[in-house]
Amino acid sequence: MEQVFVDTDIILDVLSKREPFYIHAASLFSAADRNEISVCVSSLAFANLNYILSKQFSIGQARKVLLKFKTLVTVLSVTDKVIELALSSGFKDFEDAIQYFTAIENNVGTLLTRNLKDYKAAEISVMTAEQFLKANR
Repeated sequence: MEQVFVDTDIILDVLSKREPFYIHAASLFSAADRNEISVCVSSLAFANLNYILSKQFSIGQARKVLLKFKTLVTVLSVTDKVIELALSSGFKDFEDAIQYFTAIENNVGTLLTRNLKDYKAAEISVMTAEQFLKANR
């Protein structure tokens, strides 16, 4: 089963039903639900998601959404080494650096994001959810 790392922006697309990106994010997580792909996210994503969703929903509702979402993904730790790599990297966006090096350190060869421009120097495959779905159908 193919393993992919998914950035926070795509997760928010599905959890917040952000158009026009929702359809591809929903298809991606439906594939995970059917065990067609394995989706990995960083522990940092859950902290960010809780913060953002708590502004959209009540704290209790946000946690329920995240508990349900957690069943679809594998959460990867943000380690000391990941932070060191992110701090030493040329990434302009520190969160993107953390996401990228979490994927690298866990041998995940594909990172899915809507923010392709921040990953130009990536040594792994970086694509949008839409690109990934088109390539794997």
